[in-house]
Amino acid sequence: MKTAFKLELEDAKLMIEAAKKKAEEIKVLETIAIVDDGGHLIALERMNGARITGPEIAVAKAFTAAGHKRSTHLFNREPNGPVLPGNEAYGIQLMFPGKFAVFVGGFPVVIDGEVVGGVGISGGNGEQDIAVGKAALDALKSSFASQGYTVETNADIKL
Repeated sequence: MKTAFKLELEDAKLMIEAAKKKAEEIKVLETIAIVDDGGHLIALERMNGARITGPEIAVAKAFTAAGHKRSTHLFNREPNGPVLPGNEAYGIQLMFPGKFAVFVGGFPVVIDGEVVGGVGISGGNGEQDIAVGKAALDALKSSFASQGYTVETNADIKL
């Protein structure tokens, strides 16, 4: 039998608070979504004044990162080109209409090499979304380090 990690609400809240702190520091209004390994929403927060489109976009980014086990911006670095007509990955976003994102801001949550969820960030430019997402992952890493677990925080993670 295999033992598996599960993200819990307390983990998601920790990540959201760290993400908000970073967003405030870099002066960007973000929506932060945390999903479990099945892409189901655990927690979502839209900062005051953040775009009304943020929740749907952040959830899609988190879903994609968890479900496809890699950061969403990597879809535009495919060996055969970005997700455009005629390229290998084209159409993947059509398999899950409204739920699959192929642009910056979605990151898998990886604990001891296992994808246990995803974090989606929406509201800033690519650089800002990466910084805020990394802050969320860094907070989880700090929390789990004392328990002897490793949390991957590389925004370019590709499994």
